[in-house]
Amino acid sequence: MGSVRSALKLTGLLLAVASLPVAGIWSAQAQSATSARWRVLVPSTALTGWTKMGGKASYTVENGELVGRSILKTPNSWLVSDAQYGDFILEYEAKTDPRLNSGVMIRGQSRSDYKNGVVFGYQAEIDPSRRGWSGGIYDEQRRQWLYTLGRNKAAHDAFRSGDWNSYRVEAIGNRIRTWVNGVPAADIVDDADARGFIAFQVHAVPDDPAMAGLEARFRNIRIITTNPAAHALPATALPQQDWVSNQLTEAERRAGWKLLWDGKTSAGWRGAKLDRFPTKGWTTTNGLLSVSQSGGAEATFGGDIITTRDYSNFELSVDFRLAPGANSGIKYFVDPNLLKGDGSAIGLEYQLLDDERHPDAKMGRDGNRTLASLYDLIAARNLSDPDASGKRFNPPGEWNRAVLIVRGKHVEHWLNGFKMVEYERGSPAFRALVAQSKYKKWKYFGEWEKGPILLQDHGNKVDFRSIKIREL
Repeated sequence: MGSVRSALKLTGLLLAVASLPVAGIWSAQAQSATSARWRVLVPSTALTGWTKMGGKASYTVENGELVGRSILKTPNSWLVSDAQYGDFILEYEAKTDPRLNSGVMIRGQSRSDYKNGVVFGYQAEIDPSRRGWSGGIYDEQRRQWLYTLGRNKAAHDAFRSGDWNSYRVEAIGNRIRTWVNGVPAADIVDDADARGFIAFQVHAVPDDPAMAGLEARFRNIRIITTNPAAHALPATALPQQDWVSNQLTEAERRAGWKLLWDGKTSAGWRGAKLDRFPTKGWTTTNGLLSVSQSGGAEATFGGDIITTRDYSNFELSVDFRLAPGANSGIKYFVDPNLLKGDGSAIGLEYQLLDDERHPDAKMGRDGNRTLASLYDLIAARNLSDPDASGKRFNPPGEWNRAVLIVRGKHVEHWLNGFKMVEYERGSPAFRALVAQSKYKKWKYFGEWEKGPILLQDHGNKVDFRSIKIREL
């Protein structure tokens, strides 16, 4: 499409918007949205209808651009719309200093009864760091990342650091989708907030004089609030992250996902050393599959539970919530007949652990018994962010998401959208690790062709939900 020139009247100021990039970027797919009745959302020079919240960064409107500038010794700053928005399509261009993280909050929230009125909620990220997760969805001051770009190289590569980038956000019903420069970036389904404000962020910066005055610029900000669903872009092949408990969306079904736990009963599961589901130690109530607190011993009360069928190539997603000090695990390629006596069934294990409180975190070698590790073999490391080494873990009492991917011999552990472990089953390196581990006495440990999925009873309270699998 050629350039679009339009005169838009806003609070008495005539804005000439030349060569509006969104028209060209969305191309023929967005003909209906481009021709729709957009409403300009650029604030007036007086910032009428907007309120500064959080930190003390400055906001001005210059030549039709909203400009935020960083200030030292202040938390994240926001320019918040007085208006509330439910369903909408939002488009804007953003340009930030390569040293400055930023973002646009959608359906944002601030309540006096939540963290002293802090701004929180969904944010479409502007991430100029080497990590490059611009367009991902971050749940500010709440659950952290809901959609990273750890598995979306196309969107990662689409962002141009230090230059103008075009964003599109569709918030329709309980679904939020984002695009960066025309490339699909994120797709979530979530039921936390159906309505809220729009806010433009200037992120907090280190206390360094060189970091003062860094700019985050926004322009060509426009919104559709009347029947936005009629102007939504077609479905994409982007994997969807569903945060509504114990359900499958249509997109998930099309992608081959199935519920491994139905959210209500024990169907599809049995005790690892039983021909039925345990009569004690496990409950299936209020949408939670829970192992009870029983003193911290391994598989001595209800015992481990396993799926009633085996899996070989798969992607598994499990939401889990640890009690303080809890220990548990998700095992795969399990042989339930290998250990007849006391103890947990034998298999590869995605470790679930409160690293801060449980002594197991300091055992093993080099942290290979910590959260998200391949238990007793490979320590979890942040493999997704080149500038960070720590884990993005929501503390005990809050939910986290574990993802396991197995394609033949290749295995990956993911935690909250960050890759933590990657290895090849049966490789010389793998076998060398097994030879140094507690599993060295089991021949061909971890190399079996298939096996059930196991949830471990380690005597600590752990809740599970939204247990899903798709075979690859």
